[in-house]
Amino acid sequence: MDDSLSLDAKLLAESGQGDNAPPLSVSEISSSLKRVVEDRFGYVRIRGEISGFKRAASGHVYLALKDDKAVLDGVMWKGNAGRLPFQPEDGIEVVVSGKLTTYPGRSKYQIVIDKMELAGEGALMALFEKLKAKLRGEGLFDQDRKKAIPFLPKTIGIVTSPTGAVIRDILHRLADRCPSHVIVWPVLVQGDGAAKKIAAAINGFSNLGENDVVARPDLVIVARGGGSIEDLWSFNEEVVVRAVADCSIPIISAVGHETDTTLCDFAADLRAPTPTAAAEMAVPVRAEWLATLSESKARMGRSVQRNLTTAQERLEAQRRLMPALTDLLRPHQQRVDELSEQMKYAMSQNVAQARNRFSTSAGALRPSILQQRLTRAQERLERLDLPVALIQRPLDDARQRLDALWRLAQQVSPDGPLKRGYARVSSLDGDFIGSRKSAAKAGHVKLHFQDGEIGAEVTESRSVAKKSMQSSSKRIKKPLDDRQRDLF
Repeated sequence: MDDSLSLDAKLLAESGQGDNAPPLSVSEISSSLKRVVEDRFGYVRIRGEISGFKRAASGHVYLALKDDKAVLDGVMWKGNAGRLPFQPEDGIEVVVSGKLTTYPGRSKYQIVIDKMELAGEGALMALFEKLKAKLRGEGLFDQDRKKAIPFLPKTIGIVTSPTGAVIRDILHRLADRCPSHVIVWPVLVQGDGAAKKIAAAINGFSNLGENDVVARPDLVIVARGGGSIEDLWSFNEEVVVRAVADCSIPIISAVGHETDTTLCDFAADLRAPTPTAAAEMAVPVRAEWLATLSESKARMGRSVQRNLTTAQERLEAQRRLMPALTDLLRPHQQRVDELSEQMKYAMSQNVAQARNRFSTSAGALRPSILQQRLTRAQERLERLDLPVALIQRPLDDARQRLDALWRLAQQVSPDGPLKRGYARVSSLDGDFIGSRKSAAKAGHVKLHFQDGEIGAEVTESRSVAKKSMQSSSKRIKKPLDDRQRDLF
């Protein structure tokens, strides 16, 4: 037994009879398998449920596709992953297209995915509900986040396609109801990159300031026409829903027809069933409000007239209850007559009393009585004998003080130096001039001498006057020299 085993089991590998090929390496067999798989399954489409979805830092996507019996690894490189029209998640059934290959490093086969699509509307709705539940859990759809829509916005921002019928319908309805200033931010409403452009437009309106060149809208409308759930999917993207929820401006979602629902509708402050309905919700009907204002004006006029009529009726009733003006004045007129009579009697009594007092005083003012009083006063004056020294001494003291003051006045008088040959300068009004600057400013002055005054005109400064005198002396000497030549 042991001998037979020793013959079959050898320590070293040797080629035996019938072996016509050398042994293959692991790399060689892996490469062979890779060629066989890639040649046999060059390009395939596979349907399965996503499991273990992971986006690496490099941007590549790794996942597994599974059904109830098998699992297939998959990889999607960064370039194709960036063009995905939706965000893949675990549990979503998809159809992928790509190249089946092997990964020798782990002895596994996998599919390199070039394209990924949702496997029918059921899968799309499953993704819709899953994202809806996630965003609702974060509170993005809460009612307390909703902002009130302004009653009459001055500026309306519209995020939509600039070429479709939607923008024409909105502008037409706004013009019919209440013309407003409209700013259109043109975007793609479906296809690759549409969601990012829509979100960027909403954020652009939200970030506008009050002093920016573009007016900040009072209201934003996100609009798109009807279509399938796939056509409207850009408005279900998370980036768009978050932009709508975070917009600082009140926003109306008008995506699709009345039966269409997007996540953008839940996040907006108000949902409109159609773009045309959004225009109707945005502004009131101008004609109706003008009619309302006219009716209010008429009602106010009728109310004022009614109040005025009632007040006039009340005033007339009060006037009838009030006594006549003559009845109110008669007691006072009678009182005035009584006081007038009393005043006449009192004045006559006062005049009589004054006449009696005057008669009594006039009797005491007879000339003989006044003469007697004057004679007695002269006699008392003659009996007075006052020494002359008592009167002369105060007069002498007063005279001395007066002389001293006069001498002092003579010393400080501005006309004192005139006696010594000086002159005093003043303006024509008599104001004192004590400087050359004041004299030049006055122009015409008066020169005061001891024996009178004379007018003068200030024309030149001292240096100029000196030159003028020298030139005058030369003019005087010249004729003298001529006369001497004539004499001799």
